[in-house]
Amino acid sequence: MLVLNCSSKLLTLEKMLRSHFPESLKVYGAVMNINRGNPFQKEVVLDSWPDFKAVITRRQREAETDNLDHYTNAYAVFYTDAKAYQQLLGEHGVINWDQVFQIQGLQSELCDISKAVASSKQLDVKLTSFKAVHFSPVSSLPDTSFLMASPPRLTYLSVSDADLLNRTWSRGGNEQCLRYIARLISCFPSACVRDDKGQPVSWGITDQFATMCHGYTLPDHRRKGYSRLVALTLARKLQSRGFPSQGNVLDDNTASINLLKSVNAHFLPCRFHRLILTPAPSSRQALL
Repeated sequence: MLVLNCSSKLLTLEKMLRSHFPESLKVYGAVMNINRGNPFQKEVVLDSWPDFKAVITRRQREAETDNLDHYTNAYAVFYTDAKAYQQLLGEHGVINWDQVFQIQGLQSELCDISKAVASSKQLDVKLTSFKAVHFSPVSSLPDTSFLMASPPRLTYLSVSDADLLNRTWSRGGNEQCLRYIARLISCFPSACVRDDKGQPVSWGITDQFATMCHGYTLPDHRRKGYSRLVALTLARKLQSRGFPSQGNVLDDNTASINLLKSVNAHFLPCRFHRLILTPAPSSRQALL
């Protein structure tokens, strides 16, 4: 295991990961954030340098953690050799197996490999798989200026909006998610449409892997073009900062899939996989 701390090497890694798109997108987004102030306190672990075969981004060991917070305790994975990933995953000190956490990536083998290693350590694994999406460059995005009347007002989210996002996110509704969303809002780009009372009615945020997520419009404000406006605005924000505008969508989320098709987003040939790993019940009691 090698922890890559050198700033020049991290910039080199960022450039190297570009040649492995789209499979490297999650790790690439995390490395870009590390190289731009590291607001989420991440670090990079590799099997070797510079000729690496497996790379994992993780939370810095000195960062404050909640052992029940799988939102923040998240690892992104990319490899050019599946066996190298398996070896790195199982190496002592790479993963904190005593907490609830998640593994993300865009390569199908990581599911079976991660499950096998996790099962040997008696962790429960919950897998969710998504369509992976990449937005067109800014120059080809449709014009949305006709939607920018006031009110409604196009703006960005504030930390005070985190409670609403926590209550409306299918993955939320708990204290860990509330803290996580507040941190995302404070660290990364967001887009939001507010009504005449200043309340958010439609929004999108960016996660620690530079992925667009939690795109949502309140039921009473749907079919007004807000979701389209928010998605395109957030994509523009990311692209203006040099980030790839990427996202994920469940296969049965027909409304979001149709929206993405309408703005000429590209569905990638690879899929996005998220594994949530939980220690055995006896171990979880020790975390409480």
